[in-house]
Amino acid sequence: MARRSSMTEALQPHGKLALRCRALHRHLGQGEGRVHVLKGVSFEARRGQVYAIVGPSGCGKSTLLYLLGLLDRPDGGEIEINGSLMSNHDDLARTAARGEHIGFVFQFHFLMLEFTALENVMMPMRKLGRLTPAAMRDRAHALLDSVGLGAKTHRLGTQLSGGEQQRVAVARALANQPTILLADEPTGNLDVRNSNLVFDLLTRLAKENGQAVVLVTHNPEIAQRCDVTRPMRDGIFV
Repeated sequence: MARRSSMTEALQPHGKLALRCRALHRHLGQGEGRVHVLKGVSFEARRGQVYAIVGPSGCGKSTLLYLLGLLDRPDGGEIEINGSLMSNHDDLARTAARGEHIGFVFQFHFLMLEFTALENVMMPMRKLGRLTPAAMRDRAHALLDSVGLGAKTHRLGTQLSGGEQQRVAVARALANQPTILLADEPTGNLDVRNSNLVFDLLTRLAKENGQAVVLVTHNPEIAQRCDVTRPMRDGIFV
């Protein structure tokens, strides 16, 4: 019972604005090869909603996601998270904001394969440093239970299947109870069964916890199951 309460005590109100960006511009490259990748993109995401960004390769989807995740800086425009302007913060403040407000799931799980599933999920909590070691373990156990891996908490990353590794990555992304989950092709490296399983887990857990989910996908079936689909082409929403 204690583990279940730790998962639900920080539920956030659904519908509240979690993320907003205005008129984002981003150029990549130098000289004659310089490309205007994002051309004044505006977007907002609310808690408890799942957003799919779709479009052809090279249209700016992943570039936008990296800006929203504070992994890169825009050349122009603003990004707000929970009503706080983030786009002009220094690197230290942006790193702190990422740890507190943003969870990431990528196409490749990026687990530390020499560590156990439990240790991987605990890593973001250790970095944030807000919980006691016992509380971190309890929350990591609860998260792994929630993704169906409660019996494999002490398995090394190398001892897990590809689908299981991605489920650990989902649990890790939720570790610090972020405001926003950003997912870049989270099912792109999985078969159909595991794709559906990972998507269902990601969206169900985020909705239960009142988090906004923004995912980039080339999978039309995944996109259709999201609450909102935003097509992109040539650096703008269409």
